[in-house]
Amino acid sequence: MSNRHVALPEDEGKRIDVVVARVAAASRSAVAQAVEHGRILRNGALTKPSAPLEIGDVIDYDVAAPKTVEPPAAQAIPLDIVYEDEMLIVVNKAAGMVTHPARGSPDGTLVNALIAHVGQLPGDASRPGLVHRLDRDTSGLLVVAKTQAALAALGKAMTERSIEREYLGLVAGIPEHDRGTIEGAIGRDPHDRMKFAIRLDGKPAITHYALRERLIGASELIFKLETGRTHQIRVHMAAFGHPIVCDPIYGRKDARLPLPGQALHARRLRFRRPFTGEELSFEVEPPQAYLSARELLRRPEGDRSS
Repeated sequence: MSNRHVALPEDEGKRIDVVVARVAAASRSAVAQAVEHGRILRNGALTKPSAPLEIGDVIDYDVAAPKTVEPPAAQAIPLDIVYEDEMLIVVNKAAGMVTHPARGSPDGTLVNALIAHVGQLPGDASRPGLVHRLDRDTSGLLVVAKTQAALAALGKAMTERSIEREYLGLVAGIPEHDRGTIEGAIGRDPHDRMKFAIRLDGKPAITHYALRERLIGASELIFKLETGRTHQIRVHMAAFGHPIVCDPIYGRKDARLPLPGQALHARRLRFRRPFTGEELSFEVEPPQAYLSARELLRRPEGDRSS
């Protein structure tokens, strides 16, 4: 570790992430990331960001300096626009499209396309305008803010769980009960940084499901989210013993099915328009690849020729 701080009397009882953020002149999110990656030690041991300090505690820390983020470039990529006004835009994201630039996907994303369409988006330069996200191979509805005021209002609505989101998904097997709720805090998988897992120290996550159709060795479920953790439905269903069909991370690929990745689709989106209170509700059908996979799963094994 490149830096050390010994807890002073004024640090006593304070959270370690608050103290490190102060002494390192870093953001709480940067400190949380450092904790997550084992770059903050308390008395030589790994710690939680919320751990209260005692006088004399030795904190070794290495918090990465904030990187300058270049705004994503505008790229003229076709968009499926479901609704647009002066404050927001609702799009139907295609499966296979990354939501915003990230490591491994610097361009060709939904955000690149939106900037070309809108001109400028508010908020974080790395993910401008985004109120929520969808995984690359998850298709469906996303709302994006076009103004800072709309971004703040929609972000607050998301935090307060007043933006309703409903998904359709094909899962392996048939759940024992036709409907239920899965609760399990989600955090990074300690053995694979590309995955998430149910963890005691994770963030609370709640997924409701209802059976829509029994298939052959599979089923179609409707999902409603109370929270919006990364990979939430995928992690919960894998832990539940019914992984999303063709999920490349939490399940397994079925070569018979024409899917680019997990069979998951954000079908419905309902929220109140910022400042006017008008209820906006949208619904889009799954893409053809999903519909074809569902049709194949309706047939017995020996009857899956096209």
